Amino acid sequence: MDLSSAAPRPVIVAANWKMNTTPLDAALLANDIAAATEVAGVTRVICPPFVSLESVARALEDTDVAVGAQNVHAQPFGAYTGEISAPMVVGLATWAIIGHSERRRDQAEDDFLIGRKLLRCAEFGLRPILCVGEQLDEREAGRAEATVRSQLEQTLSMIEGAAALVPEDLVIAYEPIWAIGTGRTARGSDAAAMAQVVRDTLARHGLPNGAAGVPVLYGGSVTSGSIDEFLAEPDIDGALVGGASLKVEEMAGIVARAGLTAAARQGL
Repeated sequence: MDLSSAAPRPVIVAANWKMNTTPLDAALLANDIAAATEVAGVTRVICPPFVSLESVARALEDTDVAVGAQNVHAQPFGAYTGEISAPMVVGLATWAIIGHSERRRDQAEDDFLIGRKLLRCAEFGLRPILCVGEQLDEREAGRAEATVRSQLEQTLSMIEGAAALVPEDLVIAYEPIWAIGTGRTARGSDAAAMAQVVRDTLARHGLPNGAAGVPVLYGGSVTSGSIDEFLAEPDIDGALVGGASLKVEEMAGIVARAGLTAAARQGL
């Protein structure tokens, strides 16, 4: 199914700082990145650690750079020691990453849990970046597309029948897990093919009228040197950037390239 002819989708570059920076470091880095990435047409999001949300939000309050949380709990409140819920970050963040491959790996998060987190994002007005992606053995066995399709189907099964709670501003990040921090690289054509699988699945499970407009980001160890191949694909709408997002010059290069895609989509 070719959905690339739909109305232009936004171009998004989201920075996932993971478990890096202190509140002071984070504020300074956020300010430097905001100044270095002022490019028309690109939506910029910075997702610092929870303890740095407030300092980053303050640093960015006079910019159009959004702030995101790296995770939210599946429940809004309760006896969950050490956890952070969606309503707790409202006022500090407007976006949230859910289902990241590292949380699936380290916290054993499954698609049903992630589906409940998606509900919390919708309930409390956080724009979700839902991460999906396959392991190396799944790709080598020819099961990459089936894996991603299953992840989406099981996640959406938690919200089917509650269409009003399906976030209309949903963003998907495709993470080929085998290409993250391994030295292996995915191809732009691989990511584009998976973006079409994503939108086709969304159209059949929860977003029949809006699937073509859902942005799909690439999230496999993106750098300023590799981003061009992915943004050259009409079905890819930006990047979820990991380690490179901690470097101002890397973010500047990635956003500059994203700006070319944004301008081309607007016919500028």
